[in-house]
Amino acid sequence: MSALTDKPAVLVARRAPEAVLQRLQASFEVDYHDGELPLPPAELQARLHGKAGAYITGTERITAALLDACPALRVVCTMSVGYNHIDLAACTARGVLVTNTPDVLTESTADFGFALLMATARRMSEGERLLRDGGWKSWAWDFLAGSEVHGTTLGILGMGRIGQAIARRGHFGFGMPVIYHNRSRLPVDTEAELGARYVSKETLLREADHLVLVLPYSAEAHHCIAAPELALMKPTATLVNVARGGIVDEDALALALRERRIAAAGLDVFEGEPRVNPALLTLPNVVLTPHIASATLPTRRAMAGLAADNLIAALTGGKPPTPLNPEVLSA
Repeated sequence: MSALTDKPAVLVARRAPEAVLQRLQASFEVDYHDGELPLPPAELQARLHGKAGAYITGTERITAALLDACPALRVVCTMSVGYNHIDLAACTARGVLVTNTPDVLTESTADFGFALLMATARRMSEGERLLRDGGWKSWAWDFLAGSEVHGTTLGILGMGRIGQAIARRGHFGFGMPVIYHNRSRLPVDTEAELGARYVSKETLLREADHLVLVLPYSAEAHHCIAAPELALMKPTATLVNVARGGIVDEDALALALRERRIAAAGLDVFEGEPRVNPALLTLPNVVLTPHIASATLPTRRAMAGLAADNLIAALTGGKPPTPLNPEVLSA
C-alpha cells in the first residue's frame, strides 16, 4: 500500500491510453512513466521498489535480480502476448503473478502478417523506393516481377491462434494449400476447416512457397531458422516473421537474401530491436517494419484495457482474465 493512501502502489512503465490510466488511478496509487522511450533498467528497478504491481509492455525486462530487489512486487501485467522479456519461472518461484494479452490482437496481427507476405512477394517496398528515387523509366514485361501468391503453397511454422488466422486468409482468400508444423498437431476437424496439412519441419521448409513464422519465442526456438533451414527452402520462396526476433539468425538470413538463395523476406521483429541488423538494411529484397503487426488503434486499446483488467483484478481480490502462471493464484 502507498504510505499516503490505502491504495496499492503500481508502476505504469510506458505511456498508456488516457481512459486506461484513469481506470488504474481510480484503483491504485500510480507512478506513471509517460515517456516515448522505455526506462533504463536501473531506473525501472528503482521505480518498482515498493510497488505491488507493474504495468509494462514488451520492452521492459523483468529478471530474477529485479524481483529480488523489489520484494513487494506481487503482479506483473504485460501489454503483449509474448512474454520472453519476463523470467516467468523466477516470478512463479517468488509468488509473483504474470499476465499477458492474448486473443485481442489475433486478427490485426494476422492481417498484417498477410499484408507483409503480399508486400514481400510482390516487391512493393522495393518498387516504392525505386519510384521515389526516380528509377521508374518505362514498362517491361519483367519489371519488378515478383512471386505469385494465389494458389501457391502457404507454410506456417507455429499454428496457434495467429497462425490459424493467417491460414484462413490464405486458404479462403487466396486458394492456397496450407502446410504447417507445430509442437502439437491440430485436431483433424480444425485442419479440415483451415485446409491445412501437418508436415515435418523439413518438409515445411522444402515445400512452402511462402513461409510465415508465428511461433512463440523460447530457448528452443532461438535461431530455429538459421543457415541449415534456409538451405532447405526454395530459391523462389519468401520468409515472413511476425513472431519474435531471435527466432531467425539474421546474419544467415541476410547472406541467403544477398546470394538470392531465397527470393525475399518480410520482417516485423528483430533480435536486437529497436536496433536492426545492418546487414539487412542494405538489401533490396527485404521488407522491414518496426514491430507494428498489432498496431491498429482498436487493437492496441484492447490490449491496454486487458492489461489493466488483469492488474485491477489481481490486486483487488478478483480473478485476472489471462494469467500465465495461474498456480500462483491457487497458492
